[in-house]
Amino acid sequence: MSSSTIDRPRSDDPSNHSLPSVPTPSFWARLGGRAFDHRRRVLMAWIVVLVAVFGSVGAIGASTESSFDTPDSESARGFEILQENFGSAGSFISGSIVFEATAGVDDPAVEAAMTSIFDTVDGYDEVAVTSPYSPLGLQQGLVSPDGRIAYATLSFTDDTDELRASEIGGQIDELAEATDVNGLTIEIGGAALGEFEPPESELIGVAFAIVILILAFGSVLAMGLPIGVALFGVGIGVGTITLLTNVMTIPDFATTLGAMIGLGVGIDYALFIVTRYREGTRAGLDKRTAVVTAIDTAGRAVVFAGATVVISLLGMFVMGLSFINGLATGAAVTVAITMVASVTLLPALIGFAGDRVETTRWRGLIMAGAASVGLLGVGLGFPAVGLLGLVVLVGTLVASLFVPKLREALKSRPEKDLRDTWSYRWSRFVQRRPWPMAIGVTVFLLVVSLPVLGLRLGFGDESTFAEGTTTRQAYDLLAEGFGPGSNGPLLLTATIDDPSQIADVQNVVAELNDTPGIAQALGPIPSESQEAVLIRVVPDTGPQEAATSDLVNTLRDEVIPVATAGSDVEVLVTGSVASSIDFSSYLSKRLPVFFLAVLSLSFLLLMMVFRSVLVPLKAVLMNLLSIGGAYGLVVAVFQWGWGVELFGTGSGPIEPFLPMMLFAIVFGLSMDYEVFLLSRVKEEYDKTGDAANSVADGLAATARVITAAAAIMVVVFGSFVLEDARVIKMFGLGLASAVFLDATLVRMLLVPATMELLGEKNWWLPKWLDRILPTLNVEGGDAPSTVVASDQPAAS
Repeated sequence: MSSSTIDRPRSDDPSNHSLPSVPTPSFWARLGGRAFDHRRRVLMAWIVVLVAVFGSVGAIGASTESSFDTPDSESARGFEILQENFGSAGSFISGSIVFEATAGVDDPAVEAAMTSIFDTVDGYDEVAVTSPYSPLGLQQGLVSPDGRIAYATLSFTDDTDELRASEIGGQIDELAEATDVNGLTIEIGGAALGEFEPPESELIGVAFAIVILILAFGSVLAMGLPIGVALFGVGIGVGTITLLTNVMTIPDFATTLGAMIGLGVGIDYALFIVTRYREGTRAGLDKRTAVVTAIDTAGRAVVFAGATVVISLLGMFVMGLSFINGLATGAAVTVAITMVASVTLLPALIGFAGDRVETTRWRGLIMAGAASVGLLGVGLGFPAVGLLGLVVLVGTLVASLFVPKLREALKSRPEKDLRDTWSYRWSRFVQRRPWPMAIGVTVFLLVVSLPVLGLRLGFGDESTFAEGTTTRQAYDLLAEGFGPGSNGPLLLTATIDDPSQIADVQNVVAELNDTPGIAQALGPIPSESQEAVLIRVVPDTGPQEAATSDLVNTLRDEVIPVATAGSDVEVLVTGSVASSIDFSSYLSKRLPVFFLAVLSLSFLLLMMVFRSVLVPLKAVLMNLLSIGGAYGLVVAVFQWGWGVELFGTGSGPIEPFLPMMLFAIVFGLSMDYEVFLLSRVKEEYDKTGDAANSVADGLAATARVITAAAAIMVVVFGSFVLEDARVIKMFGLGLASAVFLDATLVRMLLVPATMELLGEKNWWLPKWLDRILPTLNVEGGDAPSTVVASDQPAAS
């Protein structure tokens, strides 16, 4: 068709110039508007999902596993031989029943009582018990030389999960409690048999979050919105993780970790959006317009930050380990659900709240305080305080029906001009001294990061459990009677194709008993089919000690090759200790690749957002400083033992997956702060062209919300150091310290100092790069009027 035949509007048509062009509302604007308009449906949908998830959990249940199998490793091949020829001896879950008798373990009353327990436990379908009184037990040396301490080994079938193992541990504890023999002490060894305690530390985090949000917002209802959204997200997230345990390998502490991360990011994400909403209403926007604008600006940034965390976490799938995949999935699912709740459920809740978001009454303030105190009491293990808080809360609500004073609204705090705030003055103070501030903070963070140079990856053993637990007492009894290495014996195994190979294996046992670092080597123990043998090696040192790791490497590289030279028998070093060592080695070799991928992703995304090279480069370097400081504190406390007693645990190596998880989570969280702060700085710079005052204005505009968000993160994450599990304590300290360092030293000192030093160069971007680099808009539309058009009713 020729151009002359194309239909064009007539120039004299009034429709051509009667209406101005109206930009199409963005997806995020439409999402916020629809959630606000259909608030009842949105809220009901979230309630239905919550009920459905927990109903499914009740019907299906959970199944957790923490096996550290490493593909193509020597320990994995050894486990296959054990499982094929020795049954439950090849299980990743094991335990022991350790007992001490002042009259000696061969006392008839002691032997009768303990044999009764062993027979009962051996009757469980999932457990095989090797009694110290059995011929195999005597062969394995399960009675101490002085005859005072002995233990039975418990091996579990492959299909036994950690929840069932914990139940069995509880049943054994009941049997031990029912045994009444003078001078007999019974303890239950093995982390998997320990009692599972549901986490309560999140209650402490919520209690402090209530206080911080009230101080930040000056409104009880505005405080309740982020907490409500976070609780919905965490509830559905934890339920989803529990369901996923039935279809993939997810460790038992993944739900606690998911609750910790979900609670922190859920409150933070909602806090940013509610803050932007209140800015809109105070600027004169109606409620719907303010909600739409908040979702189209802060909501975008929340999705950007949340998606970055999720992508970084799921990037751990490249490791190819089922344990890591499960851990990453658990955390990513919770973050994703809380992120979605922030941009859908939150607008609906704001619609219900209406103008009351800006109003605080005396009764609301007292009830919020009572709730905070009650939650704190329950979280710290004082249920009476929780009950008192509930009584005050209900009593205040009832009293407000008769006492008008309680229904009176408090006066709102007057808003200061940005140039009159402490944050503006602080930024100018820093900007007048950029070099001392930048150098001082950098040196301090580098010093705090120094312990990272001594980082040793590995799994802590039962010596890191709290001293009052039966798991720790069993560990100590074994160490006292048999040496620390008895808590984590090495299992050596080999397949036998010819009877003559037995002599070769016996040579290996003789060589092992002459090897420094080995207390005892027992075997070879043949399988029932005579097709494989097992050697049990007890090191001189405990399972988590560096010397034990060195011994495993020495056996594999030197001792066994020499002892089997000239024969065709292959002896493999396996067992839980060797498997943990292989797992740690596998991860440590791949950590640099993962770190580089996350750093590159962060740099690229920030460059697309801010159209700058130096701003994202500085952000990446500053994030490295804050995460380095967090790593340093974790190593100093949990590996070196500086003040570790205050945390109710012991020192040991750092779990190999922890640096990776911290890295992914912290970079995503800091991305949110980075976008929130620097987008305001860039906005001011684009308006005025003043590189110095734009930094101070941007910091002043965002300081309160960033400080509140960081404070919530710190108390939520920090409260989890009160949990029983050592790995959760490490996550709590690592995340809390990383956020604290990032929000204080980095955002309040390094950012304004370096921005001042670089001036207009902060926003430099080569023209050729500007042409090919995609634009990523995470702060949304410019004018509210362009995004609010709707023919929807106010509510449905």
